[in-house]
Amino acid sequence: MATARLDYVAPWWTYWLHNFPHFNFFFQSIDNTFKPEEASYQQSLVCLACVGAVGLGLSLLVLAVCLVCMCCCRRDIDEETKRPDACCLTWTAIITGLMICSAVGVGFYGNSETNDGVYQLTYSLYNANHTLGGINNLVAGSLGNVQTGLKQHLERLDEIFATRMDYLQALRFMQLMVNNVIREMTTLPDINKANVDLATFADQTALVEYYRWLTYLLLLILDLVICLAMCLGIAKQSRWLIVTIMAFVVLSMILSWASLGAGTATAVATSDFCVSPDKFIVNQTKDVLTADVAHYYLFCSPNLPNPFQQSLTVCQRSLTTMQIQIQGLLQFSVPVFPTAERDLLGIQRLLNSTEFSLHQLTALLDCRGLHKDYLDALMGVCYDGVEGLLYLSLFSLLAGCALSAMLCAIFRVWTLMGSRDKEYDDIDEEDPFNPQSRRISYNPRRSNIHSFCSYTSSIGSQGSLQPPPQSASNVMPPPEYMNQSMLFGGSPRYENAPLIGRGSPPPSYSPSMRTTYLSMTDAQVRHFGTEFQV
Repeated sequence: MATARLDYVAPWWTYWLHNFPHFNFFFQSIDNTFKPEEASYQQSLVCLACVGAVGLGLSLLVLAVCLVCMCCCRRDIDEETKRPDACCLTWTAIITGLMICSAVGVGFYGNSETNDGVYQLTYSLYNANHTLGGINNLVAGSLGNVQTGLKQHLERLDEIFATRMDYLQALRFMQLMVNNVIREMTTLPDINKANVDLATFADQTALVEYYRWLTYLLLLILDLVICLAMCLGIAKQSRWLIVTIMAFVVLSMILSWASLGAGTATAVATSDFCVSPDKFIVNQTKDVLTADVAHYYLFCSPNLPNPFQQSLTVCQRSLTTMQIQIQGLLQFSVPVFPTAERDLLGIQRLLNSTEFSLHQLTALLDCRGLHKDYLDALMGVCYDGVEGLLYLSLFSLLAGCALSAMLCAIFRVWTLMGSRDKEYDDIDEEDPFNPQSRRISYNPRRSNIHSFCSYTSSIGSQGSLQPPPQSASNVMPPPEYMNQSMLFGGSPRYENAPLIGRGSPPPSYSPSMRTTYLSMTDAQVRHFGTEFQV
């Protein structure tokens, strides 16, 4: 039963990319046929790669406008206007985070698809290289058997059968058959060069693909780390972390736009090849293979004749004829010339080995094996490979836009952090609830003011409580806060006085202060006033 021939149909996205405009450096439209050796085609790919540079330029322009707006429109913001800015920053961070996570997911899928396509390409190349290597080995082995082994045996038999003309005529006929086999074997195409080229190309492709896959993987991980670090930096309000994030965001943004340009140029070039791969391969192999041989393997059509069939048939018939001649000589000449049996058996073994190799060679030269490897390579490159490149380009576009928005948000966070620090610096130094004011307000000359406990213990009873002596008139009275602080133990560590009427949060009390406060008598209340009364 005949097997159906596999056909290759380029996917629709390759035609879409193939129709992209191709311009040289002078903005002149050129042919979009895949011709990587021509300078004009190379210039068109460079122009396509500049898409990434254009995106980077637009991102930098947006960032510059954002910085100018923040610098020119900066104003003092009160508490009511801070809340909308914080809400806007929160939503910006959420949206950019979601965009980056989505882009990273798309990038992982595209990176995997591209790697699968290139792996299928290299696997098919190695299979084809193995087939071509087997063909070369079989042709070389068959020629060695015929040229060396058979000729040596025939020369010795020629000496043995020197007195018998009929046997010599059989040997002359066998020599003619050997020459036919050698001639037909040498007419087979020398595909040793193609074998070497495929192996080298497969090795280089695998090496480039490894570094490409690793580079994209590191870029994807970098984007995830940046997203997580941004959330941490905004939550902790850490300046050094914000600066570090800004540096890595700029680096990742540049790499994203650069990968977009490289991915676009690679996808378009690969699509140009995938639209018409047969024509390119025929042109590239014209120095190694003839056009009919190339078409036979590229199309593998039943209507195309096997270009090696005639040579293989001649070799097969020649070997069969020599087998018949050897059988006759073994039957009739060995009784007369016993010494000829060794050479005749040696020729028979060589003919059997050569015939077996010829059957293997016929199977390897059939188009179905190499054509299947060719189709697998095309499927890997034009389906999985180009599709993965499209997803990687989408990842680069989303990541570049999201990182630009993230950078604007980080700049805004930086300005808000600066305004917050400015508000902290503008605190009134005379505010008694400022820790710095407490240190400045304390004066050693007020150390003669006794605490409440020490004063009551010195007079012996609560009834003899007298007000503490007043200081000199030229000495400013101590602040109420400090006086009350010294009253309850002489230590400014606790805010000892109730802060009534100041609009401040309730103070903190030590356990001893609370006990002393609750034990105040009426006389003490009259002396110190009702300020301490519950």
